[in-house]
Amino acid sequence: MPKASARKVVAKGRPKPKASTAPDRLAGCVNVADVEAIARRRLPRSVYDYYAGGAEDEATLARNREGFGKWVLLPRVLVDVDRVDLSTTALGSPVSMPIHAAPTAYHRLATPEGETDTARAIGSCGALMVVSSLATRTVEDVAAAASGPLWFQLYVYRDRALSLEVLERAEAAGYRALVLTVDTPRLGRRERDFRNGFSLPSNISIANFAPGGPAYARWNPKDSMFSYANSQLDPSLTWDAVSWLREKTKLPILLKGVVRADDAVRALERGISGLIVSNHGGRQLDGEEATILALPDIVSAVGDRAEIYVDGGFRRGTDVLKALALGARGVLVGRPILWGLAADGERGAARVLEMLRDELALSMALAGCPSLFAIDRSLVRRA
Repeated sequence: MPKASARKVVAKGRPKPKASTAPDRLAGCVNVADVEAIARRRLPRSVYDYYAGGAEDEATLARNREGFGKWVLLPRVLVDVDRVDLSTTALGSPVSMPIHAAPTAYHRLATPEGETDTARAIGSCGALMVVSSLATRTVEDVAAAASGPLWFQLYVYRDRALSLEVLERAEAAGYRALVLTVDTPRLGRRERDFRNGFSLPSNISIANFAPGGPAYARWNPKDSMFSYANSQLDPSLTWDAVSWLREKTKLPILLKGVVRADDAVRALERGISGLIVSNHGGRQLDGEEATILALPDIVSAVGDRAEIYVDGGFRRGTDVLKALALGARGVLVGRPILWGLAADGERGAARVLEMLRDELALSMALAGCPSLFAIDRSLVRRA
């Protein structure tokens, strides 16, 4: 009998890593947790805590991670997985994998180039980036650096004209969708930030809103981000705001921050194109449900009438596989990309995505899924 040949799991369309002569700060890192450990050593405590922390007792923050353990995988066997194809689309845009960059604020606190480094890293991996309203580089700067699709995440300020101006700039710069965050009528109480007196350095601003004046660029050092957000964000938003935005932009709209099936149905009635099941990474209402546990009810209520994405606590390829099996079109990761940026800039952010992509490809092979089309609800059950 001839000797069986070794077979490799190959993620289709894998990009070549960017050449660099700089020392590899992530040498020896084998997973996202290893990268976080480096980031924690490199970042000032106040910045690390801002990125890592959650609201109040951080129960939701912990619950997001614990939620993955509530689902177990049921792998298929004797399936040809010589090649594993992760390619898909996001609102019609081709992407190399179903793992994308969630909107997170203040990237220049992690790396000097900020969101432009992030955009280059995400583009090199063939993924999608959702750019935050609270970016430290302008929507135009990020678009110029990007080679992959971009969505723009919007917070609606009390001065709605200012928010619309930023939205129009994003649309003109080629962003392909609008992500409206709906879980932040007021900012959650993030107690680590109060203890640390978290603030932006004088050379870093909220770039997209800075043209509105100093009051929009940052908060007073004697004040707090909590006060800044609660004085600027519009707490009066209702479902009518979705219709208002629908009239103001030609971009498809996704709502981010939905965890209830009835809210998902209301969103469909307002003509949205997608939902991001999210509890803001545990940074808003403490005690919320884990997103991986909220996901199935929303998928059941929405069906194929809109694309459904999910974020919150994703750290492993198996986490992603469970979300896909439960009906998500893709997942968004936030903190892991920030750890990559803090550890090694653009190269670090790309490495984090590569880790998650390779873990997902291996998990799919071990589960008997040669493509995303082979992943279905039968692959998971409650523990």
